[in-house]
Amino acid sequence: MITFTAHDGTRLACHESGDGPPLVCLPGGPMQSAAYLGDLGGLTAHHRLIGLDPRGTGESAIPRDTSSYRCDRLVDDIEALREHLGLGRIDLLAHSGGANLAVLYAARHPDRVGRLLLITPSVYALGLEITAEDRLGTARLRRGEPWFAPAYAALEAVTAGRATADSWSAVAPFWHARWDEAARAFDEAGERAKNHEAAAVYTAEGAFAPAATREALATFASPVLLLAGEWDLAAPPPVMREFAELFPETDLIVQPGAGHFPWRDDAARFVATVKAFTDGAAGPA
Repeated sequence: MITFTAHDGTRLACHESGDGPPLVCLPGGPMQSAAYLGDLGGLTAHHRLIGLDPRGTGESAIPRDTSSYRCDRLVDDIEALREHLGLGRIDLLAHSGGANLAVLYAARHPDRVGRLLLITPSVYALGLEITAEDRLGTARLRRGEPWFAPAYAALEAVTAGRATADSWSAVAPFWHARWDEAARAFDEAGERAKNHEAAAVYTAEGAFAPAATREALATFASPVLLLAGEWDLAAPPPVMREFAELFPETDLIVQPGAGHFPWRDDAARFVATVKAFTDGAAGPA
């Protein structure tokens, strides 16, 4: 485990595994520890993964100032990690809600990102709209699943603003290619690892300035991989195409038969996609 001190004195931790060029990994949640990323489907065979536990999660300390959980303020934690690693630039992989932090870091420090890998990313930081039909249309691709009818009814309630506590648990099968005991255990562990107080602050007022972020990313010079899941309701492929167009240079890959966790749904395909990108896309000199 790597430990380092953020600029405000908070002790932060990263989990390190694998061999090869370093790849800093930001988990989603938001504000979930990096443990659920695991070895990213075997990516440790090709990269040294450095998975950050955001402040207040996993092995990282709770800050004195809990308003520092806000996404834009967490950018300084990524910069402190880069400095601690002694790297002029970092290759940065972010999943889901962690992508908001990654794009804010890239917008603020474009010359310090070698490659940017966004895996089924959230869109809050960029102000993109995901409509009810974007989610429902993606969900209908799963209509042959035995669990589809109750899960789809719950999703309709969620998208119409009629969600109950039961609705959220009922839609869980849509996040995975296979809804089995392993997927259930994975979801339960992830929920336990999330700092809910921090998550509420992460997207608080002032966290995002979408127009300014989009303007900054329009001149972002480094290569970008945007990997979407064919079946992902959280990051539907039509919206991911809009996301990809915000960068000058983007490889948009839609992984067939994948939900929100593509390294779990088809590890070999996921690793091959990431390796092809990191091997073939040369960052700026």
